[in-house]
Amino acid sequence: RDPLWSRGLGDVYKRQGQLCHRCLKRLMNKSQKIKREARSLLVLGLPLAGSQVAQFAVHTTDTLMLGWYSVLALAQVTLGAQILFIAFIATSGFAFAILPMVAKSMAEDDPLSARRATRMGLWLSTIAAGLLFLPMWFAAPILESMGQDAIVAEGAQDYLRIAGFGLWPALWGLVLRSYLSALEHTGVVLWISLGVLVANALINYALIFGYWGMPELGLQGAAIASVIAAGLSLLGFVVYIQRYFPEQEMFARFWRFDRVATAAVMRLALPISATALAESGLFAASAFMMGWLGHLELAAHGIVLQLAALSFMVHLGLSQAGTVLVGKAFARRDWVAVQRTAAITMGLSTLAALVAILFFLATPNMLISAFLDAEDTLTPEILRIGTLLLIVAAMFQFVDAAQVVALSLLRGLQDTKVPMLIATVSYWIIGMPISYVLGFVLDFKETGIWLGLVFGLGVAALLLWARFAVLTRAGVTRA
Repeated sequence: RDPLWSRGLGDVYKRQGQLCHRCLKRLMNKSQKIKREARSLLVLGLPLAGSQVAQFAVHTTDTLMLGWYSVLALAQVTLGAQILFIAFIATSGFAFAILPMVAKSMAEDDPLSARRATRMGLWLSTIAAGLLFLPMWFAAPILESMGQDAIVAEGAQDYLRIAGFGLWPALWGLVLRSYLSALEHTGVVLWISLGVLVANALINYALIFGYWGMPELGLQGAAIASVIAAGLSLLGFVVYIQRYFPEQEMFARFWRFDRVATAAVMRLALPISATALAESGLFAASAFMMGWLGHLELAAHGIVLQLAALSFMVHLGLSQAGTVLVGKAFARRDWVAVQRTAAITMGLSTLAALVAILFFLATPNMLISAFLDAEDTLTPEILRIGTLLLIVAAMFQFVDAAQVVALSLLRGLQDTKVPMLIATVSYWIIGMPISYVLGFVLDFKETGIWLGLVFGLGVAALLLWARFAVLTRAGVTRA
């Protein structure tokens, strides 16, 4: 009943109410920021994920239709496509480096630096494509020296001697796609990729089987279709940039060499290429080991690898959106936004992994048989092997998503050297020996080879996220 006591208690309640109101307001502001960044990531990431799937589906179409054509052609394209993919990945660092560099330059309102970096990325991609063409031309002796069947190696070489001409336009297209993605013009990237996918499927169908008055070229027909698809994609990006960004003068005085921009691109690109090469090399080595087991195992491996890679493209597209947003936040030194973007990106990628796991485990026969001729006597054995491999592929969906998201986020922070070392150790010091031991020493064969991939990817995911946590914590502390 003391009025002074009552007034004091009222002041306490008032202060508590004000404190709760401030906490609630901060919570609502944080929630709004998360929703806003999730929306931005989806708007940017879904078209990128779709374009990645569409681009890779061009190669999947080769595998799909050649599987209908013959099991031998399927084994040959599996080996040849692995060599082409290694060459592509080994030189793709110049394009992947453009993504964070352009995003950071635009956040700093410096479009000139963005153009300079992109042009030198095109220069370096041209040089790299020229250097790698000769080994692809003489691929058969290299493959035979690695223990591959002579007939399969010859077919792979025939494929590469044509498809290798598509490496240059494919790399240029990747650089220009990275440039447009960093500018957040991802819608056109998706539509061009979808258009090229449809065109490639039609050309493939005509040239592989000899329909619509075209010659029946089989494996060589698929290679020709891939080259045309790469050219169409590049043409689409060039026309769009020339029409909507004429002020950039992207291709004016293209012969002029920019030493400073070249050094900046190479400083970021070479570790990215080495990292990508370490991962793709792991899968290529698994294809070679499958070839030691036989061409049926190699054919099944090629099918399951296509399916796993298609799901990986969704993670890659979302992670590239994370690269752009993290690159912009890094330019502002907004470490809280960096961490928030990382959490949202990983959450969305985890949902995509769950969907892939569901499809892999629920419909393995349907997915694998789509690549095969039902009347072929070898189909049941390939289905058996492929089903086992698809179960293992489902196992590494989470770790595959985690490692590519962490890699892309670190690229947004322009940290590439340490991730390169982590990838090399994880894939080649850990993953590859385990694949060999499980596959050949312990005689788990094709299943053991793929279990080694799971170990390598898992170790890489853990170490890359630890690296990201260290960098962001240090940034928050300095801020």
